[in-house]
Amino acid sequence: MFEPGHFHRSNSVATADIPIYAIDLHYDIRQDAAEGSMLYMTLKGEIGGTAFEESFELHRDTAFNFASVVSRLSHKYGLPTSLVLISHEHEEFDLMFEDIRHRLDAHSGEPVDLDHLEKDGL
Repeated sequence: MFEPGHFHRSNSVATADIPIYAIDLHYDIRQDAAEGSMLYMTLKGEIGGTAFEESFELHRDTAFNFASVVSRLSHKYGLPTSLVLISHEHEEFDLMFEDIRHRLDAHSGEPVDLDHLEKDGL
């Protein structure tokens, strides 16, 4: 489920390969005096009965790698690597991508500062 600023995905029935999970991703744009516009995200939920919460920021020009960071964190907390929480194959991804692009006033073809990739852990 997607609504601007919030993405939710859950599975209420465990299988041999996939645990029960409920994950929320909240996001907003914050202004940093030194870095400019930053995408701020909080990933919070429960996977296989274990709760977790983690927040991170991405620079404006690297913000569109959010799905990679979300996948890495969800796998860190127990989501099987065979399951992708959010990808370009999901309609919600397109909606979230456009919402973030609008909030950041970002446009296709804008350059990426390679130093931001390192700072953002990408």
